[in-house]
Amino acid sequence: MAYSDYLVDRVRKRLEKANLTDEKKMMGGLIFMVNHKMCIGIDIDKKTNLDRLMVRIGRIEHDNLIFRKGSTNMDFTGKVMRGFLFITPDGFDAETDLDFWVTKALEFNSKL
Repeated sequence: MAYSDYLVDRVRKRLEKANLTDEKKMMGGLIFMVNHKMCIGIDIDKKTNLDRLMVRIGRIEHDNLIFRKGSTNMDFTGKVMRGFLFITPDGFDAETDLDFWVTKALEFNSKL
């Protein structure tokens, strides 16, 4: 099963005014590169078969945001990748929630 084109379009629309430099298929998903740096991605959770976001928010924000609705640790290899979070659909289905995560990813990206 592939990730949702609808979700891709929702994220892409929010990145129109950012310096979106590339979209790369990586790790079974799609990664949006802003300023040539990994910013936000979309893939499918193999356990649930649901779309999920991958947001790069940095280590400090990681500890502040891990408890938000839909947030889980990113752990591709079984080891938590601090500074990145997976967001399940209940954390991004609402437009305001998706806006929040894209904003957080862009804020961190601007600091890199």
